[in-house]
Order: sequence, then C-alpha cells, then structure tokens
Amino acid sequence: MPLLGLLPRRAWASLLSQLLRPPCASCTGAVRCQSQVAEAVLTSQLKAHQEKPNFIIKTPKGTRDLSPQHMVVREKILDLVISCFKRHGAKGMDTPAFELKVKKMKRYHVGKVWRRESPTIVQGRYREFCQCDFDIAGQFDPMIPDAECLKIMCEILSGLQLGDFLIKVNDRRIVDGMFAVCGVPESKFRAICSSIDKLDKMAWKDVRHEMVVKKGLAPEVADRIGDYVQCHGGVSLVEQMFQDPRLSQNKQALEGLGDLKLLFEYLTLFGIADKISFDLSLARGLDYYTGVIYEAVLLQTPTQAGEEPLNVGSVAAGGRYDGLVGMFDPKGHKVPCVGLSIGVERIFYIVEQRMKTKGEKVRTTETQVFVATPQKNFLQERLKLIAELWDSGIKAEMLYKNNPKLLTQLHYCESTGIPLVVIIGEQELKEGVIKIRSVASREEVAIKRENFVAEIQKRLSES
Repeated sequence: MPLLGLLPRRAWASLLSQLLRPPCASCTGAVRCQSQVAEAVLTSQLKAHQEKPNFIIKTPKGTRDLSPQHMVVREKILDLVISCFKRHGAKGMDTPAFELKVKKMKRYHVGKVWRRESPTIVQGRYREFCQCDFDIAGQFDPMIPDAECLKIMCEILSGLQLGDFLIKVNDRRIVDGMFAVCGVPESKFRAICSSIDKLDKMAWKDVRHEMVVKKGLAPEVADRIGDYVQCHGGVSLVEQMFQDPRLSQNKQALEGLGDLKLLFEYLTLFGIADKISFDLSLARGLDYYTGVIYEAVLLQTPTQAGEEPLNVGSVAAGGRYDGLVGMFDPKGHKVPCVGLSIGVERIFYIVEQRMKTKGEKVRTTETQVFVATPQKNFLQERLKLIAELWDSGIKAEMLYKNNPKLLTQLHYCESTGIPLVVIIGEQELKEGVIKIRSVASREEVAIKRENFVAEIQKRLSES
C-alpha cells in the first residue's frame, strides 16, 4: 500500500496496534479489509501531525519573503522596466531551460534566477533573485544594437529616479589585447581578468597583490597593467589609446577601440554620451563576453541625516556575446547577440532603504471605491452597487459581512488609503440617491442613483 511508505517511524507502533484488532464482520480469517487498513493509516498520520514538530519553517539563506508592501514597490519597478523594453520594440518571451535554436529576435524576459555562491544579503545580493533581461540576437551593422542597449539602461535608471549614475564601458578585445601587450601569459588571461574585475570593490594595491602573490604574475607585468586600468574617460580616451605605443600594436585591441569609437558616435546622437565612461578597469569576469561590455553604477551622493551609505555595486550590466549560442548548436552556427540585465533586487533594496528613512507608506491595494452602509440588512443593495462599479472598470471593495458597523468600514478606508466611499442606507434608498464621501476631507454629497457611477469616474479622472 503506497501510503504506508509515507508514515514516520514513530507512527508505526500505533498503526500496528490498530492492525492487530479483530477483523470486521465482513472479513474472513486473518485477511484485513482495505477500509480498516486505510482508517488505521490515516489515524496514524493525523496523530503524527498533531505531535509537536521538530523543525522550524523558515526561508533558506539567500532568499526572502515579500510582504504586500514589498510587492507593490517591486511591481512598480518591474512595470517601469518592462514598459521601457516594450517601447524599444521587444517582445516578451518565456522559454524552456534548453532550446533548439535562436535566429533573429529582440526579446525581454523577467523571472527568477539563481547564483551558486554565498549571498551578501545586506547589499541586496541573494542566491534566488529576480532578473530583467533584454537581448537582441541576429546579424546587424556594428554597434547599433549595442548603443540601443545602453540607451535602454539610461532610460530605466533615469525613470527609477535612483540618483546620478554612470555606465562604464570597455571591450573584451581591448582587455585581452592589454593583457597581451603587458606580458600576461595567455594561460593566465581569465585568472587575471577575474582579479581586475574586483577593482570596483578593492584598491589597486590589493588587486596587484592578488595577481602577483596568489596568481603568480610578474610584478613588472602587474605594474604595466596598472598603468592602463586606472584610466577612464570619454571618446578622447579612445583616441588616446589608438596612439598608445603598445596597445596600438595589437590587432584585437584595435578592433575593440574601433567599435568603441563608433559606439560613442551613436551615444552622442542618442544624447547619453555624458552618462558613459570608457573605463579600462571594467573586465566583466564572465568568459562568454566577446566584445563591448558595460556596467551601470550609482554615484555616491552625500548621505542626508539618518541615511546610511548604500554600497550595492552595479545595478545593471551586459555586453556582447557572439559565441554563446553557437556553443549549444550541433552545427556550430554563430548567432551574434548583445543584451543587458537589470539588477532588480539591488534596485529594490535601495528603494526600500530610502522609504524606511523617509517613513513613506505604501498602499498594498489599488482600490478606488469602498461600498458601505450605516444600517443592517443592506447586503443586497451593496452587492448591486459594487457589481455596477466592477462592470464599469472601477476598482471597488466591501466588507464580507451582512451587517458591518459604519465606523469599522470608514476606519478600513482610512487605514488602506481608499479615496472614496459610496454609502447606501434607508434614507438614500427612499430618496433614490447615493452618498459619495471623500475619505480625506470627510465631505459627503448626494448623487442620483443613476448618475453615481459617472460621478465616481469623473472624480477619479480628476485626482
């Protein structure tokens, strides 16, 4: 019997004692009837569940529960991000974990993803987190899709009003070319790249120490790298690197610099060049990047009274990954791709902390109208009114009670931020009117029954 395998060990004694009872009248010999066995199993299971549990239900490390207040803030952030993606012509797409092909598309996807590392929860870095991705796949003229990705980043970060921000850009071909001309052995490229990627969190002397002591890089090679990675600027730095006596001798680096020069031309036309910095310290440790890479960071502003400094790292990042799709194609067909990811958890963390500091309250519902009554036996009239409101597309609520007290109903509206109340009672029913009450001002006005929906719509459109 399959149920038996689900029983906890301590329930077996109780079960056996019940099974040893005499068989029921309809059974013959020692054969047990199925109903009696099932009864014994269920009784044992219930007793086991009634015992005090020896475990505590809690969220795993690196994950979190989201309250209704949290969900409201998160949905606003996601709505802004998704509306920007759609404005740029992206289609929503949800796909299996594995796919057969990709050809040409512009798509966005919002969903949960996971990382295999110890989380830093205090900085909004979780093991399970929500990620908003935007990707352009297909063969196009150089740097046009890349420039649009950076434009999208700027639009989203400006719309979220998180404060001033900067988007760092570089190119993996420039990074690899820099390593080559500085004398880094090719076998150490990825290891040194991961060290350089820590420069946003560590001082150069600590990164240099890691490269030399832990990764065996020659000190003079590390120093040559240091001359480059501490450089950042705009298109003028790109021009300067073209003239660099070492970097200008590397074919890979020249290709990357050529694309960055073209990219800055497009960024200037988009009006966002002042938000972009060519930063030679940006390495993006992921191996699949093949060209332009970028990362958005919030610029630290002086904290106001009561505020804690928010060191959350990057809030958006991405780049070009022309070889990744081909790795999963049996025929090895390459599909050029460029994309970006918005760090929703980190953005949410920032917004959450600022709301706590300012003491801001968040409405957890979007209810516009509450249907109330001051008297008993008016449930049917309230149901008629709320149905009319719903059918007119108005967000409405009422208490699930036959005879709620008026004060209870009004308190509910004040505590949840519902702006309007419609009131029906004996006097209103007799006069053929509905009272509309403003929760904020507590002013009431009587409107003809047939006109109350139109009056509600008018007030909502004006608010």
